[in-house]
Amino acid sequence: MNKQVPILAGFDAGQTQCRCRLSAWENGKLRTVGDGSGPGVSHLDAADGEERFRSAIRFSLDRARLDWTQRCGREPNKSEPIFAAAIGASGIEAGTPLQERGGALLASELQLPEARCLATGDERTALRGAFPDQAGIVLISGTGMIVVGRNANGREHRCGGWGWRLDGAGSAFDIGHEALQLSVKMADGRAPDGTLRQRLWDALSCRSAADLKALLVSPNHGVADHARLAPLVDEAAAQGDTAARAILQRSASALAQAAAATAKALDLHTPSLAARGGALEHLAEFRQLVHQTVFDLLPGSNWPSAPGDACDGALACAVDRSPLKPH
Repeated sequence: MNKQVPILAGFDAGQTQCRCRLSAWENGKLRTVGDGSGPGVSHLDAADGEERFRSAIRFSLDRARLDWTQRCGREPNKSEPIFAAAIGASGIEAGTPLQERGGALLASELQLPEARCLATGDERTALRGAFPDQAGIVLISGTGMIVVGRNANGREHRCGGWGWRLDGAGSAFDIGHEALQLSVKMADGRAPDGTLRQRLWDALSCRSAADLKALLVSPNHGVADHARLAPLVDEAAAQGDTAARAILQRSASALAQAAAATAKALDLHTPSLAARGGALEHLAEFRQLVHQTVFDLLPGSNWPSAPGDACDGALACAVDRSPLKPH
């Protein structure tokens, strides 16, 4: 860059990974200068919640700075600090003390005034990215799930996403977890055996239900490990496995029901919808089932091409926190 311009950071922090996007504010617009990713986050109240939150910010920012270096062919100048930042993180509820803690941690990690930092739920930044100024509903299915929408009056409503212990249906975790539950029933003879069990056990290097039990109680096996099995279920369903398809259908129905409840709460009769999260973006069979089931419940709905992702939404929130844009 020939002149110093403000650099803003937007973070999208899920349970599996955290993405960072660095953008320059030029002529009233944002221009991406670097993207990077790092480890995911957990709830801030978890035993290692704050350290994971800091690590996610630190590592993804480092990778985004490296990408910036590769794009421009030089090290970013230290006189080009982060001007403002926002993070949408799994587990942060808007209007709660967790939101204040998250904002303070972000400010501390970036050495910024708290007034120029915002922490909120990743569903809020996804909604802002997909529908910056319009009414719409975002369905998010990654490691976890959540649905959030906004109507023309600016009122928002969220549905689901209360964590895997309470409300996992519709997530990649739930798909993987249900498949593992079915696999032990198959091994016991409580359900007809099939190729899905062997597919899962091979991926986990398990030979028996006892091996599987030992793996799942080990301290190194977590929620994200269940979610990583979802592509195997999707592949099995694509190859005609009826048990795998039934698992996908149950999760698709959970997402569709949350979308319908959100539309009702916001009085949206023909809502615009956007799909976000790894499960909806990468699992073709699951995505098709979600689209069909949502249409069955909301026949007037549509899936327009949404302009931005959660990092874009976070960057828009960062702009709001800065004096760059007239308020």
